[in-house]
Amino acid sequence: MSIFNDISAIQNIIYIFSSILFISGIKMLGKEDTAVKGNFLSAMAMFIAVSVTIINVVNPIIVIIGIGIGALIGSLIALKVKMTSIPEMVALFNGFGGLATFFIAWSEFNAIPDNVFQYVLIMLTTYIGGVTFSGSIIAYGKLSEKLKIQKDSIITKLFTTLFYLSILFLVYSTALTSFIEIPIDFYKVLLILTLLGGIGFVLPIGGGDMPVVISLLNSFSGIAAAFAGLLLLNNVLIVAGSLVGASGLILTVIMAKAMNRSIGNILFVGYASTSKSSGSQETGEVKPINVSDAYLILENATSVLVIPGYGMAVAQAQHVVRELGELLEENGTEVKYGIHPVAGRMPGHMNVLLAEANVPYDVLVEPDDVNPSMDTVDVAIVIGANDVVNPSATEEPGSPIYGMPIIEVHNARTVFVLKRSMSAGFAGVQNPLFFKENTRMLFGDAKDSIGGLVSEFKE
Repeated sequence: MSIFNDISAIQNIIYIFSSILFISGIKMLGKEDTAVKGNFLSAMAMFIAVSVTIINVVNPIIVIIGIGIGALIGSLIALKVKMTSIPEMVALFNGFGGLATFFIAWSEFNAIPDNVFQYVLIMLTTYIGGVTFSGSIIAYGKLSEKLKIQKDSIITKLFTTLFYLSILFLVYSTALTSFIEIPIDFYKVLLILTLLGGIGFVLPIGGGDMPVVISLLNSFSGIAAAFAGLLLLNNVLIVAGSLVGASGLILTVIMAKAMNRSIGNILFVGYASTSKSSGSQETGEVKPINVSDAYLILENATSVLVIPGYGMAVAQAQHVVRELGELLEENGTEVKYGIHPVAGRMPGHMNVLLAEANVPYDVLVEPDDVNPSMDTVDVAIVIGANDVVNPSATEEPGSPIYGMPIIEVHNARTVFVLKRSMSAGFAGVQNPLFFKENTRMLFGDAKDSIGGLVSEFKE
């Protein structure tokens, strides 16, 4: 019999082709000029892999309807979501990926595992998928600021206890599979504890650490998918899950390193929670500035460093920021953009916003590139960033963020801070930068303020 007459063989060949597309797509995401193509390639790979799976499904109509509904919902969400809500959307997508593997593991358990290895794999897939789902829902609530629970509250402590209990229960129940047959009711207890444990896993983590948590949950969703692929003996699911799991874990390590902390410290110690301010309360004179005076300083500047943060995303100011940068360059000013790895509320948040505004990738610089020469920068423009430029990280040993690498804008000759108010950042830590002698506060909506500067240059 020819291999092309064997449906299973044809599927595996197409799975290999899809896996190649996945790998190529992820590689393309590493460069700005190929990122869009890489994203499309990866999406096409998933579409091909899912489509070929339908060939030997008992009831393909149900699967096709499910694909259609999912594609419609996903498209509507992607088209309507605001750039400021991208982190929440990523959290939800991670969560539903975990939920899918959670259901797969549950289904395989009901089919009665053939051996101990399969049983253990089911238990692990159930746990990782369930924790990813419920944990991602909590991350969504924190990112959207719909969930505000103090880190030291009774609710947080209760769910954190359930998280550790779920781990003990997982280990205990998995170990028993080598000796006795565990009844289904026992497994249902694990299902419930897993979902509650996921809540306890993310609930105590401070808002300033959410970008790292999002990256880790993304890795979890990939690992769960890879385990589900092993359960189903599906090659493309194993490859795709492994790619997501590995890349997410690498990104998590990179971001933790950028914060000068271990992953364990982030997950089990954390910075201040979003609901409670930490660190010393700075007192001093705040020096406001208006658009006209800020323009006069910028007009005579030879070098300007723009540091974007979540406030830029909220104000949707990335396009006017790019326009201001172009006008400054026409005026003979060297313009660069300082990008902190954990700026915003998800990995690469600022890169995405600036890429959308067509800011050239070669003018983006990391903290290590710009900090040594910060004293030569005439003007540093901080747009809605807070924690990533907070001098407490280098100047106050008692601060909750002490030791975290920052963009040291306080060493620039002049600093413009664009904010709506004097509120603390997402980590809940007050920022002494606001009271420095070389700092000027430009209060108001960032888009309006930058737009005013653009108008001054054009006039």
